[in-house]
Formats: sequence, C-alpha cells, structure tokens
Amino acid sequence: MNNTLRTTVLLAALTGLIVWIGQLLGGAQGAATALVFAAVMNLGSYWFSDRIVIAMYGGQEIREQDDPELYAIVKTLAQQNQMPMPRLFRIPSESPNAFATGRNPQHAAVAVTAGIQRLLTRRELQGVLAHELAHVINRDILIGSIAATLAGAVMMLARMAQWGMLFGGGRRDERDGGGGALGLVVMMILAPLAAMLIQMAISRSREFQADDTGARLVRDPEALASALRKIAEASAAVPLDASPQTAHMFIVNPLRASTLRNLFSTHPPLEQRIERLQRVAAELGHAAR
Repeated sequence: MNNTLRTTVLLAALTGLIVWIGQLLGGAQGAATALVFAAVMNLGSYWFSDRIVIAMYGGQEIREQDDPELYAIVKTLAQQNQMPMPRLFRIPSESPNAFATGRNPQHAAVAVTAGIQRLLTRRELQGVLAHELAHVINRDILIGSIAATLAGAVMMLARMAQWGMLFGGGRRDERDGGGGALGLVVMMILAPLAAMLIQMAISRSREFQADDTGARLVRDPEALASALRKIAEASAAVPLDASPQTAHMFIVNPLRASTLRNLFSTHPPLEQRIERLQRVAAELGHAAR
C-alpha cells in the first residue's frame, strides 16, 4: 500500500472512530452529530492549521531583511523545486527543532527554533529545511494537521464520555442504538489509544518519505543525517514545551523521552532514519559515478 493510500485509510479510520464514539454517546443521532463534528474539524484544520500551530508556539515571522542567510536558503530550495516561497517563522526556544504547516504549497509556513540555528552548520540547516519543504511538496503538512485535529477530537470525546458515565449517560435505552455502559467503558479505554496509534502510523511513514525527498532535493543525505543526530541529542537535553497533538509535525520528537513515549513515538527510530539516508547517499554516489 503506497503512502497516499495508507494515509487516506488512516484518516478515514480516525473519522470513523469519532463517528463510533458519537454512536456510543447518542445512538444514531450521536453518530450523525459526530460526523458533522469531524467534518467541521477537518475544515477548520484545512483553513487555519498554519495560523493555529504557529501561534501555539509564539512564532515570529522572518522577512528577508531579518535573516538574509536563512531566507536565502529557503528561497533557493523553493526556486529549485518550482514552488512558492513559504512564510518563515522563528520559534523563541533554545530546543533545536523545525516543522512545516499549512494547507498547500501556496499557503505553507516553515518554522525553526532559535536553538536549531545556533546548533547546526549552514549545510546541516539546509538539509533540515529541505526535509521541511519535502513535507510541503508531498502535502504532508495538510495530512498531519488534519490527523492532529481529529486525534485531539477523539481525546475530547473520550473525556466527554467519562462525564457522561458520571451523570448516567451509560444507562440509555439500548434501543436508541447506543452501546450502554459497557460500550462507553471500552470506548474510553480504546479510543484514545487507537487515535494515538493511527496518528503515529501516519507520521512515521511521512517522516521516512520527507527524509528521502529532502535528501534528494539537496543531493546531500549526509548533511540531514548529521543534523538529525545533533538535534536528537540536543533536544533530549533541552526538550521543547510541545503539545502531544502537534509533536508529530516536528522533524525530531520534541517531547521529553520516556519508555512509554518511545514505544508510541510519532517519529521513526533515529537509527532507522539515518540508515535509510545512508542508503540514499550510496545510491546518489553510484549515480554520480
């Protein structure tokens, strides 16, 4: 199954999960309401994802006169790939990281932290920015934003179910189509876990693809591999104060490491990413010869 089809299936599964929760909470009427709710959440994330995520992290827009070197790197990469110049933002954090957001290449934004600019060489930073532009080219930014929104909606509905149990919502007549108290208990346990697994699966496949595409854009996989090593090490020492719902958007998982978070990480293991980049480097090296 290719990435596009896999992502479509997974997003459909998230939407289906929301509808299922609605059915358990309110029968057929609840399912219909949940479907409308999912559609509204999708539309909201489609139109406003860039503004919402940038604002969450206090992003400050960077214009050419503010940082000519950074602007030039992104502008050159955009021109080489015949895509519009994305808006640039700096996140005021010493934790090194970067992400892209927006609904399409015409409305894309790339954000870097202050820490990543201090940590990386120009060559490594170019590899990171190529990775982020690859997300734009591959339309990952829209997919990731919708996945984050729907996963957040599942968590919110699961919390609503908990309150419903407290106030007797699980005792409805099963003729209404609801799942009763047992169904609500099962849903409260499984729904957040399922949302996390679906979001994780979307992100992991997309990170591999962005690594591959970005490395080929600059024909320098070693630079991206070196940057990933540095970012992962420094980010572990200085974690970013990030929301779990948006963690998958960053080039390296910004959350503080733990056994549970490593198990359900939205990012592939660093060793696997570097191994794949090394294979791309060998392939490009053979092609050059």
